[in-house]
Amino acid sequence: MTARTARGLAATTLAAALVTSAAACSAPGAGGAAAGDRTADSVVVGIANEPETLSPLLGYGKDGNSKIFDGLLTHDADMRLRPALAAALPEVSPDGLTYTYRLRQGVKFSDGRPFTAKDVVFTYRTILDPKTNNPSRSELDALARVEAKGATTVVFTLKYPYAPFAERTVLPIAPEHVAGHQDVNTGEFTTRPVGTGPYVLTAWSKGEKLSFRANPGYWGGEPAVKRFTMAVIKDDDVRATRLRSGELDGAVLPPNLARGFKGGEGRTTYAAKSFDFRNVTLPSHHKVTGDVAVRQALDVAVDRTVMVDRILEGAGRPAYGPVPTDSPWFAAGTERAHDPAKARRILDAAGWKPGPDGIRARDGVRASFPLWYLSGDKLRQEHALTYASDAKKVGIEVRTEAGTWEAIEPRMKQEAVLAGGGSPADPDFDQYLLLDSAAAGEGFNNMAWYANPAVDKALEQGRRSGDHTVRKAAYDTVQRELVKNPGYTFLTHIDHLYVMGDSWGKLTTQVEPHDHGLASGPWWNIEDWKPAE
Repeated sequence: MTARTARGLAATTLAAALVTSAAACSAPGAGGAAAGDRTADSVVVGIANEPETLSPLLGYGKDGNSKIFDGLLTHDADMRLRPALAAALPEVSPDGLTYTYRLRQGVKFSDGRPFTAKDVVFTYRTILDPKTNNPSRSELDALARVEAKGATTVVFTLKYPYAPFAERTVLPIAPEHVAGHQDVNTGEFTTRPVGTGPYVLTAWSKGEKLSFRANPGYWGGEPAVKRFTMAVIKDDDVRATRLRSGELDGAVLPPNLARGFKGGEGRTTYAAKSFDFRNVTLPSHHKVTGDVAVRQALDVAVDRTVMVDRILEGAGRPAYGPVPTDSPWFAAGTERAHDPAKARRILDAAGWKPGPDGIRARDGVRASFPLWYLSGDKLRQEHALTYASDAKKVGIEVRTEAGTWEAIEPRMKQEAVLAGGGSPADPDFDQYLLLDSAAAGEGFNNMAWYANPAVDKALEQGRRSGDHTVRKAAYDTVQRELVKNPGYTFLTHIDHLYVMGDSWGKLTTQVEPHDHGLASGPWWNIEDWKPAE
């Protein structure tokens, strides 16, 4: 939820407009995804959340792989960049300030109109326009200008060398002839998009499902899966039930529910490695969570290993910051051991004294705060409950509360949230919107209102340098500062689990970001699937 891209646009992101309980519990054939959507060349999958918009101008699909749209570049199975709407990878000037893209010829939007360089220029200029409600605009901070050189070449000029700029060009391209003639924030393009991608949206029943059909004019060839439906099912248990009943061909599930499908004939469980973390926001505006000593104490009071073993059933890793421990960007030595005794010493030294009930207080302020988590999300619930249990053992009362994002969002400045985020593309993507003080209060960016001048400086150094050594030192600084003053308690990095039927053969997954299920999972490349032999 760092940038809450296509969600929480008020934002990456990727949280969601959720299913009502009535829709989530609908029986097969009673308005769910099943009845009219099941044929030999169709696929129906269950996802947990849906976007608030389908417009890339407002953040949808900004990390690529949107199905309706294409970017200039895309990722392969190993997360390497490869051409999509561009005919080749960009030509980069020696000073790292100019990126030139030659465009693929003969590409058309799904309405039959040709794709040209002017659509690329329109997309990027619109996103950079302050009037556009895109919460991820600062991700393009390095971009000074974008220009078309004829119909088939686009040149991006940067303000400073920004090493991961090519990763930003997986952003989907919108058609100027459609989106350019309506209100960018409220026009029908936000719910009735037109793109160059392998699928065309046929219907969106909010809170229920998104339906797609194969694009017969897709430049990569018409997909074998002719109809693709994403059933939006908020509740994990309901999603598992509908998968078991045969209403769904596949679904994203938490570990405890995915386990029930292991060994099941005709289904395979896929584990996708991810940069997706779960953390607790510690808002600086709250009298308890804003205290550095409380933050430090909670950081060592939590037993991350137990969370991985019991909640994730081994499908993940302890998290000490936004960067996973197995990433080359991880700062060695920033791991924090579970140490309740140290937590008590920190609190004692800061004047937080235990009361008769064991809960600490200082200057009349009780060491107590609420922790919100998303209703129906079992993983967040279990993380929240375990965190509260660990906190209580050192004298801090954490009161867990469940709610929708609509209920949670107005409280985020003052109250803690069991949140998530993470992107595998580059450490700038993980950290800038999560930690930069200027991003505080922008939708779901910097939900803790974290402010640390040393971190702000390092984040700027990391994004403004093309030198890997300089960037590594900058992000090491960020991670070490989080040990000194943790504005969040990072808990786990989660492997995403999917259960999928075998009728389309052996499938694959990518290393995934926080936003998953919608265009990730085994169906990340559904346009390339072939029936099992």
